[in-house]
Amino acid sequence: MTRCNRLSINEPPTSCRRCGACCLKGGPALHVEDQPLVAQGVIGVRFLYTLREGELVMDNVTGHLCGVSEDIIKIKGQGRSWTCVFFDPAVQKCRIYENRPAECRVLKCWDPRELTAMYTRDRLTRRDLIAGIDGLWDLVLTHAQRVAHGRIRHLLATAGPRGLDPEASDALMAMVRYDLSLREVLLEKGTVRPDQLDFLFGRPLTQTLPTLGVTFTHSAAQIGLAYTSAAPPLPRL
Repeated sequence: MTRCNRLSINEPPTSCRRCGACCLKGGPALHVEDQPLVAQGVIGVRFLYTLREGELVMDNVTGHLCGVSEDIIKIKGQGRSWTCVFFDPAVQKCRIYENRPAECRVLKCWDPRELTAMYTRDRLTRRDLIAGIDGLWDLVLTHAQRVAHGRIRHLLATAGPRGLDPEASDALMAMVRYDLSLREVLLEKGTVRPDQLDFLFGRPLTQTLPTLGVTFTHSAAQIGLAYTSAAPPLPRL
């Protein structure tokens, strides 16, 4: 027989109950103190993705939508969900608990003050991890400039009742083509592995545009606007 914790439904927790609620909301963002975990391979780059500057996200701490002010490296989700890739739902346990990142160590769902005080400070960046790799950092910077989320949101903001004007549509479509072609070329050349792309260049526009309510028709090479509640959920900080 499974033993149940005797905790009133109205009684606030004072310690972790291993319910997994925090892990289900998404993996943590990494901080400078987490760099050794990446360097030592505890958290491989294949398990990371980058929220790029200007990308629209849901801030778990404030509960508000915001555009991130700088690149943020986060642990990936499982499949199509945001559930942290290191969370094992079968046993309600973190697979790297002894080496969990800083945000996980300070998180207390019953008292979020410590997390609130640190979660925007000393975040790990792509520069911290790859600036020393010849040529790669320059490629990341070029992509960031040509496929800027701030520019994308500006283009979408110009849409009227009939959608984007032709100039804005062409500009957005050029970003999509460049983003897709860069990833394809790097994979063809064997420069990077497929599971490294989301860390190096963030999620592709074919995934981020739908979260803004934008339908993307690749075959027709056209962008159509469709602000709808059916849009996929935004990533969470």
